[in-house]
Amino acid sequence: MAIVVVGGQSRNVGKTSVVEGLIRGLPERRWMAIKVEPSGETGGPGVAVSEEKDGARRTDSSRYLAAGAVRSLWVRTRTDDLTDAMPLILKELEAAENVVIESNSILRFLQPDIYLSVLDPAGADFKESAKQYLSRADAVLVPEGVMGKPEWKSVSLKLAEGTPVLAMRPPGYVTGEILEFVRARIEYSFRTRI
Repeated sequence: MAIVVVGGQSRNVGKTSVVEGLIRGLPERRWMAIKVEPSGETGGPGVAVSEEKDGARRTDSSRYLAAGAVRSLWVRTRTDDLTDAMPLILKELEAAENVVIESNSILRFLQPDIYLSVLDPAGADFKESAKQYLSRADAVLVPEGVMGKPEWKSVSLKLAEGTPVLAMRPPGYVTGEILEFVRARIEYSFRTRI
């Protein structure tokens, strides 16, 4: 099983579009997709898990199904602390062929095969969870053409040396280069486990 985590600096930087693009671009992986987010609406003591069944709605979890995910879950917690949610998430991971998770905070509990961080240096907001795990990124995805701009310099200084920076291209976001990077990393991960 491969576990891919897609995180990012803030809302509306393209994380969900990247997850969709990976699902669509690597259908042979039969992805289960999980969206993890803090929410005041858990419907219970702190954790709620919903399985999406309709690929025609406008939710992120619905978009995953529309892209071809075999299952799609939405995990909500009252805070950024996923401690209470992890037993449920780990149980779901055991039953999956391959998993793509949209979250930064999950990195506190998991060591994925690949962590992709989606950044847009033009955005003012930068979540603490994104800053905390930026050095663990296997690759950083940025909008095409951003690397030559002045605001890129302050972001690039926070990356671990040698971290690949790959360009996203809307509307699909995930380019052939990104798909090849993910495919190669998954294969490398499988070979090193044996």
